[in-house]
Amino acid sequence: MSVSQKGLLGAGAALMALMGVAVTTVSGMQATNANSIFSQQAPRLLAQNVKSLTVVFPSRADSTDLQAKADAVAAFLSKDLGIPVKAVVGDDTAAVEALRANRADVAFLSSRPALKAEQLANARLYLAEVRDNYSGRFTYNSIFVVRNNSPLKTRNGAKATLEQLRGKKIAFTSPTSGSGFIFPVSELVKQGFVPNRDRLDGFFGQVSYGGNYSKALQAVLRGQAEVAAVSEYALLPPYITPEEKSQLRVLYKISGVPAHGIAIDDDVPAPFREKLINSLLKLNQPQNNQLLRNLYNSTELVRVDHNRHLAPVRQALQRVGIEP
Repeated sequence: MSVSQKGLLGAGAALMALMGVAVTTVSGMQATNANSIFSQQAPRLLAQNVKSLTVVFPSRADSTDLQAKADAVAAFLSKDLGIPVKAVVGDDTAAVEALRANRADVAFLSSRPALKAEQLANARLYLAEVRDNYSGRFTYNSIFVVRNNSPLKTRNGAKATLEQLRGKKIAFTSPTSGSGFIFPVSELVKQGFVPNRDRLDGFFGQVSYGGNYSKALQAVLRGQAEVAAVSEYALLPPYITPEEKSQLRVLYKISGVPAHGIAIDDDVPAPFREKLINSLLKLNQPQNNQLLRNLYNSTELVRVDHNRHLAPVRQALQRVGIEP
């Protein structure tokens, strides 16, 4: 989106804030209080003159003391780029809104918010995170999990395996979770068991939402559900204990869920954007790598093509009937 277009949007958002009008963003959900973090900031990026950067680091379940860790990364980038870099901790919704209103320039985002950032701010994902617990380096698996003593068995083929879920009690992670809802439901639509996300009751005996990975898995451990849909790394601490993991097994997995990544606003000029990407990639170097690992347990950043990386989640959303 052009600077002038987004400037008008940013001015409109400021006027709405003065009038006390709530701003809504991703998936129609209300923006959280984290948006107030950005309310006093003014756009600083000129089309060809980058004087400072603001980077948004969304809070995640497995991140602790994030502001201090984000500040350390910002200090590294500031020194390497030679300009002030500010780290702001919010959430995905606030990050997308900040990009849209030109109050942030860079954001660490999961795949669905990255699509929203493209739609609202013309920001694009240039880097993806690699983790040791991602089976595909910068992609990971969405999994259906059951108890070890469950009569449900992994059979020869997706259809035969998933057919066993008919009439069963399932605990999804949340209606907005990629690996904990969107990808599992997309697979059910693909296999012909449900037409879309609104018809799950016609296939399952009971549908519930844990609210996070841990609670979805706890529903299975406590016998409140027969199967849960989560990410593959949810079978590791801090989500569950090794003892709890020993009571569970994977019934079925869906590969290719895009890893979280780093989106850069379109107002960052291309030459400086390349400089910024190269600076971020220096976090892969041994002397700097702990800064990256401290954030979200990522071990490496890799370049990705925005459209190719996000194609699986775009397809899954379309299949289940959800807008980005």
